[in-house]
Amino acid sequence: MPSSETSSVPYVPESAFGVWFLRTHTWEHHVLRVAINDLKRLIDVPLPEQPVLVDAGCGQGISFRLLTEAFKPSRIVGVDFHEPSLTLAAEAARACRERHLVTAFELLHGDCATLPVQDASADIVFCHQTFHHLVEQERALAEFHRVLKPGGLLLFAESTDAYIKSWVIRLLFRHPMHVQKSAQGYLDMIRNGGFAFSERNVSLPYLWWSRATDFGLFERLGLHRPQPGKRRETLVNVAAVKRA
Repeated sequence: MPSSETSSVPYVPESAFGVWFLRTHTWEHHVLRVAINDLKRLIDVPLPEQPVLVDAGCGQGISFRLLTEAFKPSRIVGVDFHEPSLTLAAEAARACRERHLVTAFELLHGDCATLPVQDASADIVFCHQTFHHLVEQERALAEFHRVLKPGGLLLFAESTDAYIKSWVIRLLFRHPMHVQKSAQGYLDMIRNGGFAFSERNVSLPYLWWSRATDFGLFERLGLHRPQPGKRRETLVNVAAVKRA
């Protein structure tokens, strides 16, 4: 497994196309915004006013404005291992402040498997499309559990192996294939990692961009309409509460 230039942390470097794609309108509006709206809908526990939110794998900070508008956090702690992305995330944080969104930001260079965040210091951990990049997934989940306060909320949105292992994603992006999981595999991992959730806290979106075989074309033409339970799920979203 490749390692970074500055650390022994195992990871698979993203392709140049992947780094560029994370700055596109498609990523912000058809992937990230849709996921945040869906995750917010799945929450059925009261949240504190102005929560502290950890954005695990914050990348270039495209999420900051959307998270601020959705959850009104007092502080966002953005953590990412890719230092060039953190430079862009700092610009995104400045843009939020210039728009008079009062959230404070702290940007940290670190690995999700060893988060540079204090124990029981966060009300929310937001992890969007990050886990399929991580080699040490169980360690990362344990870190999310550690940094959350008792009763804190994990907002988890991920692509499944059915999507990540499709030919077009293999061609355009880079991922550690041996750790990819099904929707049920991720849900089992989260539950076994000390988090609680029910069916009403889980969503299995079947969005056009996640169907890499045809990008939803067959469905739009009325040729194929796969139903839940009879298809390979491509996405899983869950709002899970830290158990004591």
